[in-house]
Amino acid sequence: MGKFRKYILVALIALAIFSTYYVINFIENKYRNLLNDNLIKFFFKKDFEVPNKYSNVDKNNNGIADPLDIVNSARKEVEIKTKYKSNYYYGGYPPEGEGVCTDVIWRGLKGAGIDLKTLIDNDIKEHKKSYIRVGDNPDPNIDFRRVPNQNVFFQRKCISVTTELKARDSENLQEWQPGDIVVFLQDYEHVAIVSDKRDKDGIPYVIHNTNPNASEVKLSWFKSPIYAHYRWQY
Repeated sequence: MGKFRKYILVALIALAIFSTYYVINFIENKYRNLLNDNLIKFFFKKDFEVPNKYSNVDKNNNGIADPLDIVNSARKEVEIKTKYKSNYYYGGYPPEGEGVCTDVIWRGLKGAGIDLKTLIDNDIKEHKKSYIRVGDNPDPNIDFRRVPNQNVFFQRKCISVTTELKARDSENLQEWQPGDIVVFLQDYEHVAIVSDKRDKDGIPYVIHNTNPNASEVKLSWFKSPIYAHYRWQY
């Protein structure tokens, strides 16, 4: 009787193995393409392509679109590892190789032939009350390098774009283009330039400077909410 039970048990195990093998083969043959597609998507998720819709204006006539001029000029800060150093400079401009987040902005814009210091200084003279951080005593040595002042100027002179950021959402991600400017004011004051580089989900990188030096990071790296997103009117 014991041997008979053993035979039955072996037979049942064999039947279970055969049934499982048959079911697996049936599913594989019937749904092979679907399984392959899903496995590829799961393990080898394709990079999400986002159309480039930046301006092709080339006002400095160097053969490169101005938004890319801004990115390329800002990226030089990363390449030379500009040291984060907050200081006051007579004449306004810090020496090459040192600066803060706002210096990435004017240096980037300079690549497209835009003189941000002069533009902000002139706007402060004409609309001083709009610049709360300036008060009654404008200081051309530092005003253009303050995040709130840059924000006021961009708010007045640039195109405001979405502050929402949605991974793998083509409509949303097309709103984030190279050369755009991102401002953070809640929790801490910070500003950065949108890069022409994206991650596999279409999230753009930004070029900025924070301790210890200038770097290029994913926009999603920031924990503070995005206060504003601007585009220069080329």
